[in-house]
Amino acid sequence: MTLRTVWRKSLNIVMLSLTGVCALITVSALIVILGYLARNGATALHWSFFTNLPAPVGETGGGIANAITGSAKLLLLATLVGVPIGLLGAIYVAEYASPVPAFVVRYATDLLNGVPSIVMGIFAWTIVVVPMHSFSAYAGGFALGVMMVPIILRSSEEFLRTVPRSLREGAMALGTSKWRTIATVVVPAAAGGIVTAILLSLSRVAGETAPLLFTAFGNRFWSHGWNEPVASLPVVIYTYAVSPYDDWHRQAWAAGLVLLGLVLVTNLVCRALLARRATQRR
Repeated sequence: MTLRTVWRKSLNIVMLSLTGVCALITVSALIVILGYLARNGATALHWSFFTNLPAPVGETGGGIANAITGSAKLLLLATLVGVPIGLLGAIYVAEYASPVPAFVVRYATDLLNGVPSIVMGIFAWTIVVVPMHSFSAYAGGFALGVMMVPIILRSSEEFLRTVPRSLREGAMALGTSKWRTIATVVVPAAAGGIVTAILLSLSRVAGETAPLLFTAFGNRFWSHGWNEPVASLPVVIYTYAVSPYDDWHRQAWAAGLVLLGLVLVTNLVCRALLARRATQRR
């Protein structure tokens, strides 16, 4: 065996070990996070934690029912804002735009995706909160919806481009207009991927705290309207984590476990949809 061969094999072993260690660190990080959340917050997970309002300040017990419903309201509003803009933008880039406008839209979308969430919160505060003179679910939903747009647009564009050109040509050969072809052939063919893009964007914004501090703010009671401050899981976690009360710290860990569980379930659903789509394409 030559010296060169020994060197190449040794280098291969080193790189294999290095990549394996990095992969192990990645998996271990998730396991450690889940372990910390479970160890510190599992004792707070009981039925009343999901159904009761927060206890008065300084008292033990209470729950996060208002934060769960508040997060659901915010994500619903965010979906109503982000999905139409993101999907229609993706259709324009994939089906209509010439190379230069398509490049401009993609570049602007990538820049928007890189805007810090706290800056997005300040933007939503200026656009929605200041004119309305109140924190509200509308403002929070608007901020999260804008953050969803670049994820939906870029992902949906890629899925639309995977639809075979023969399907478009077949529909248009029958005399169907281009827009009707897109609406009745292209979009349904890419529906699984588009749903996956929407779920990915929801899991991305579900844990955002900074935008909600400037928009929805928070509420320790039920929010019966949409034009008033609303509780949310990320803000509850932040508020409880920086408080001086041990019971609130425990509930912050538990709320974090709930939020992470929701995000993990959403990502697993996305993986399942992508796997199903790949199987159907074969």
